[in-house]
Amino acid sequence: MKNTGSNILASASMLALASAHGFITSPSPRMPGDAMAAACGQQMYYNQQGDNYGNVQGELQVAQDDYDAAACDVWLCKGYKYADNKDNVQQWTVGQDVPISVDIRAPHTGVANVSVVSTSSGQVIGEALKSWDVYASNSATIPDDQKEFSVTIPDVGSDCSSPGDCVLQWFWDAADINQTYESCIDFTVGGGSGSGSSGSGSSSGNSSSAPASSAAAPAQTKVQAVSSVASSAPAATSAAASGSEEADPTCSVVYVTASAAAAAEETAPARRHRRSARGFGRRHH
Repeated sequence: MKNTGSNILASASMLALASAHGFITSPSPRMPGDAMAAACGQQMYYNQQGDNYGNVQGELQVAQDDYDAAACDVWLCKGYKYADNKDNVQQWTVGQDVPISVDIRAPHTGVANVSVVSTSSGQVIGEALKSWDVYASNSATIPDDQKEFSVTIPDVGSDCSSPGDCVLQWFWDAADINQTYESCIDFTVGGGSGSGSSGSGSSSGNSSSAPASSAAAPAQTKVQAVSSVASSAPAATSAAASGSEEADPTCSVVYVTASAAAAAEETAPARRHRRSARGFGRRHH
C-alpha cells in the first residue's frame, strides 16, 4: 500500500498518545517546522509534529533516507531549528531571573539540567544554570520545583547577542530506559543587572533560587552521519527500567517504517553521552 504524507502524519499522531513525556511550555520553546523537515527528513518532522514531547531516540528510529545527520544535529534541541522559530526569540538581560515551566506527562527517573548552549559549536557556555541529580522519579510524586523554577541569566559576553546564537536548553536523560528529552528556548542577552523583559512567549512560574551547578553540564554527542537503509521491521523504543523502577507502559511504542541505520546511530558516542549526563562530567561537543 502506498504511504502518503497524510498516512504518515496520522500514524505519528496516534503514536503521540503513547509516547508523550516532557517539554517546556513557557517561555515559548522551539517547535518543529519546515527547516527541521528539510534537515531531518519528513518522517522525523511528522514524528515531532505529532508528539513534540517525545524523545531523541524515538526520532532516530523513524528516520529515513532524507535524514541528514549533520544538518539535523538531532542532539541539539531534537533537531528543531531557529529558522522555524524566529518569532519566539526572548530578550533577556544579565542577572535577570527567568521563570521556566515544564510539562512532564510521564515520569522516568533520570538526571536533568538547564544550560546555555552555543548553537554554532554545540558547547555549553559556562556552567549549568540548574541541575538535578534525580529528576522525575518513578518512585515519588514529581516535585513542583522540577516543573516550575527560575534560572538566572549569566554574563555570556557577546556570545548570545544575536538571535539564533544561543539557546536555553532543558535536558532530561533517563539512561536506564534509553530516553533523552530536550526542549530549547531561543534568546538574546543584552546588558543589565537583573532587570529586563522576556519576549512575547514568556509567562510567570513559581520562582525558586537557581544557583549554577558546580559541575559541568552533560555532554551532548552529535550523531555521526551514516547511510540510511530502509527497514520494514517495526522498532520498539523503551527498554525496561532497572532496579526498583518499573517500566512505564506508555513507553512501549512501535514506530512505523523505522530506519535500521538511524537506530544504529545510537551507539558508543550516544552511550558516552548518557553516562556523562549521569555524572555531569563533560560539556557538549
